Amino acid sequence: MTSTTRQHSSRRRALLLAATAAAAVAAPWGAAQAQAQPYPNRPVTLIVPWPAGGSTDRHLRTLAEIASKHLGQPIVIENRPGAGGTLGPSTMAQTAKPDGYTISQFPLGLLRLPHMQKSNWNPLTDFSYIIGVSGYTFGLTVRADSPYKSFNEYIEAARKQPNQINYGSTGTGSSPHLIMEELAGNAKVQLTHVPFKGNADLVAALLGGHVMAQSDASGWDKFVDSGQMRLLVTFGEQRTQRWPEVPTAQELGYGVVSTSPYGLAGPKGMDPAVMKTLHDAFKKAMDDPKHIEVLGQLNQAMWYRSGDDYRKWAAETFAKDKALIERLGLSAK
Repeated sequence: MTSTTRQHSSRRRALLLAATAAAAVAAPWGAAQAQAQPYPNRPVTLIVPWPAGGSTDRHLRTLAEIASKHLGQPIVIENRPGAGGTLGPSTMAQTAKPDGYTISQFPLGLLRLPHMQKSNWNPLTDFSYIIGVSGYTFGLTVRADSPYKSFNEYIEAARKQPNQINYGSTGTGSSPHLIMEELAGNAKVQLTHVPFKGNADLVAALLGGHVMAQSDASGWDKFVDSGQMRLLVTFGEQRTQRWPEVPTAQELGYGVVSTSPYGLAGPKGMDPAVMKTLHDAFKKAMDDPKHIEVLGQLNQAMWYRSGDDYRKWAAETFAKDKALIERLGLSAK
């Protein structure tokens, strides 16, 4: 090998070593830059585990639209109905990255379903609790041409015709289902339950005459106000401001009260700083007049809980509802 050739070879080796060293320095710097991008730097998906058009969908679309302005990124609603509102959130908990870009409504059914059937997820350990938001006004409605003019008439029909009087709900284990099961037990009657994926499907079934009544949150409001449905009873502690003539189940002597509070959660293992960013954006949205107006339209109350308080409430409710489900004979065999 000539002297000139040796010089060229040495120069190439030197250049190669320099390039390798530069790449080694650049790689972690580039990764650090990617990690240093502030959250969020792309749209966030909010799973609504009910069909589009129902009361929860209406509420959360408005809330997300307002929160996105505070978050600085769009919040995209993704409807994933099924299993009484538990399919979407439980799938998220098992498959989504805990990076804050996929979150979900956390309906009360998530704290009940594991008591009723075997589940491969745990509502207390597989979720990151972000914020408590609201609760429902539940009621039982019938079509305007129904023979039942009052809730007592509906129950009396069930007493005379066991298992012949039915009602639809938004799914087995959902609050509208368990309210009616508990009430039927207290009234000593037998009702036939027909589960649906969500409010929109249930409304269509009632208006089409496929079920006699629907037990659900106040997605029926516009149908009651337009005269297409009759509201027989509500399930809060007091009569509603919007339908003050309608009695509560408690005042009629049936001994049931439910508002089924809900909030937002993500997969387990979320960064506390990301959770705080989400919490703060949604808290500002909750206090927005436009959100308060929608809550009024749906006859829902504000139910704010911080992430920590929401998690504590969930643990207490999980234990309490286990006793209810056992009493109703709905526990997993």
